[in-house]
Amino acid sequence: MPATQKEYTVTVDRIWSYAPEFGHPEAHELTGYSVEATDGTIGHVDRQADDSGMRHLIVDTGVWVFGKSVLVPVGVVAGIDTESQKITVSCTREEIKSAPVFKTDRETFDPAYLADVGSYYRSLPAGRPD
Repeated sequence: MPATQKEYTVTVDRIWSYAPEFGHPEAHELTGYSVEATDGTIGHVDRQADDSGMRHLIVDTGVWVFGKSVLVPVGVVAGIDTESQKITVSCTREEIKSAPVFKTDRETFDPAYLADVGSYYRSLPAGRPD
């Protein structure tokens, strides 16, 4: 049951939550899904954090960002296609590459780091077209 990609505005309240039109994707295992930016592939979901109020995906970028992972708040998810196991985000590859650097899993519990990530993604242009 593929979800459609829709235009929406990311707000302060939604940066860490999936858009309502996706239902409850946290109930699905998204690990392994490919992740597409508005201008190309960025990698695959290595793991997801759905157990806190700050839901996010850890995306393994492979060789694209020198084998690093990036933390992506689920508020930028623009589409989830469960049939093709693909997630689309409303950011460009460069915007994701320019996000605060993710180094270790400890950062997923660091309020200062998460605040920086949230502020960064909130500052990006919202409501990109399909």
